Amino acid sequence: MKGTPLTEKTWQYICDLVPAEDEFLRKLNEDALAQEIPAIQISPDQVSFLQFFLKSIQAKNVLEIGSLAGYSTITMARALPEDGKLFALEREPEYSYFIREKVKEAQLDHIVSVHTGEALDTLKTEQFPQLDFVFIDADKLNYSNYLELVMPMLRVGGVVCGDNALAWGMIADKDVPADREDVLGMQEFNRAMASRDDLSCSMIPLGDGMFMGVKTK
Repeated sequence: MKGTPLTEKTWQYICDLVPAEDEFLRKLNEDALAQEIPAIQISPDQVSFLQFFLKSIQAKNVLEIGSLAGYSTITMARALPEDGKLFALEREPEYSYFIREKVKEAQLDHIVSVHTGEALDTLKTEQFPQLDFVFIDADKLNYSNYLELVMPMLRVGGVVCGDNALAWGMIADKDVPADREDVLGMQEFNRAMASRDDLSCSMIPLGDGMFMGVKTK
C-alpha cells in the first residue's frame, strides 16, 4: 500500500500545526534575497523535522556542508545544547559574511563556527570533534566525496543526511541528460549511501527529500 500523497493542503496543515519557521527565519530569507543569495533553502517542514530529530538523538556536534544564507544553520543550531557546536562550511565569502551576521543576530555565535572555502579542502585540513550529525547540502556532484570524508568523523549511532535526495522529482529518471550533473550526482550519492554496510538508511520525503543513514559500526 502506498503512503498518503502530500497535497498542498496537507503540507500547509503540517507547517501550521508545527510552525518552526518563525519571523526571524522569514526575515532572513527576505534579507538573503535582497543580497541576491539564491532562494534554495530547506522548506519549513524540514525545519521542524531537523530540530525534532537533532533533539531526539541529543546531538551536540553538527557539521553542515553548504550553508548558503544560514537558514538551515540557524535552524539546527537552535536545537543544540548551550555547549553544542555547529560547523558551517560555505564556499562563498559573501555568503559566509551574511551567515556570521545572522548568527550574531540570532545570538548563536557561541555555537556556530563558519568555515569559508571549498568544503573538500576544509574537510581534509580542519580538525573536527566526533560528529553526531552531518547535513550535506552543497554541490551535488561531490556528495559522494563528502560522504567518504565525513564517515570517519561520525560516531557510531551518528547520522549523515543528504538534502535534495529526490533531485527535483528526477531521481528515478533513467535517461538523465548529461548536463544535469546535479541529478546524476544525487543518483550516485543515493546509491553510495544505500550500498554501505556501515549505514542503515531511510528516505525522508520532506522538502526535496532527505536520504539519511545512521552509522552502525
